[in-house]
Amino acid sequence: MTNDENFIFRLLKEVIQEVGEANVVQVITDNAANYDVAAIKHFIMNHSMRLAIFNEFVSLKLLSIADTRFSSMIVMLKRFKLTKSGLQNMVISEKWNIYRDDKLGRARLVKEKLLDDCFWNSVDYILSFTAPIYDMIRACDTDRACLHLIYDMWDSMIVKVKKAIYHKEGKRMKDSSSFYDVVHRILVDRWTKNSTPLHCLAHALNPKYYSQQWLQEDSSQVPPHMDLKLTQERQKCLRRFFPGMEDRSQISLEYAYFISNSGTFGDFDAINTQYTMDPKSWRLLYGTFTLMLQKIALRLVQQPSSSSCAERNWSTYSFLHSIKRNKITPKRAEDLVYMHSNLRLLSRKTPSYAQGENQMRDVAGDTFNSLDDVGDLQLLVFPLMSQR
Repeated sequence: MTNDENFIFRLLKEVIQEVGEANVVQVITDNAANYDVAAIKHFIMNHSMRLAIFNEFVSLKLLSIADTRFSSMIVMLKRFKLTKSGLQNMVISEKWNIYRDDKLGRARLVKEKLLDDCFWNSVDYILSFTAPIYDMIRACDTDRACLHLIYDMWDSMIVKVKKAIYHKEGKRMKDSSSFYDVVHRILVDRWTKNSTPLHCLAHALNPKYYSQQWLQEDSSQVPPHMDLKLTQERQKCLRRFFPGMEDRSQISLEYAYFISNSGTFGDFDAINTQYTMDPKSWRLLYGTFTLMLQKIALRLVQQPSSSSCAERNWSTYSFLHSIKRNKITPKRAEDLVYMHSNLRLLSRKTPSYAQGENQMRDVAGDTFNSLDDVGDLQLLVFPLMSQR
């Protein structure tokens, strides 16, 4: 049975008749631009001749991304945008026209799609409003200390997504958009599920968000202590950290000193460096006036946002302890995971990690935090893995 337009029409018609026309609000199918990209990718890569033609016109490879990796479709769309000119030159070349196989219809469809401006406009649009979301997820997926930045990144991400959608729809920011409402609802549900009062407390203890430079970036921004929701979440967190009334009164007093620029916080250099200095260094220099607040702030500004970086050890373990190597002892597997992970961390300090053929060899590296292209990724064999 062929899933052509006639088959899909009959299938949808039967379903609509079964549930009743009055109960159908919308029909959603999988014919979006990202699905077209997946079909084009498989058509090219699943045949040696088509792949050989592709390699003649495009220097970058079409990524084979695991289904379990987040935003795999977004990464694939980005790679297609980077290879746009090469893909178009490929399908209009004489080699593509001369080559024949038993899938002429699909080859014609691929050519039409790659030369269709509407298709590429859809790709650009998808990337424009998903890029801020992807960047924030990538920031949370590293082992860098970023817990104190997540709350502000969330607000900035929402604004960027809204601007991209409204620009495409030609609307003013105060107008309504049904599509943005759907996207915003999904994002809010995800934030509600994953955010904790700790994000709010870390945000409230970051001196950057009390500086004049940050407040002047956007007229709608206010210091954390003037945000009602932030204040409620901060107090909830402090009550859990300090169940005793005496300690909680002391930490509240120290926080009041902090937001009012009292004591060492009122120093000229302390105020001038709120925006530019690393919050850990700032606390160490000027936070001795409030020792309890300094202690908890230093803990928070050094925390990563998620445990996903620790889960990479399991990926390394599955590489070492596979079906073919299932007799390896647990102690040896643990030692190999330890050594491999540390070699990976040490390799990031080498010049080849920033440039050369092995540039950013681990795509999940801590410095890979945007949709910007990282070039043609090569496979690197660590010294440990090359030894028997």
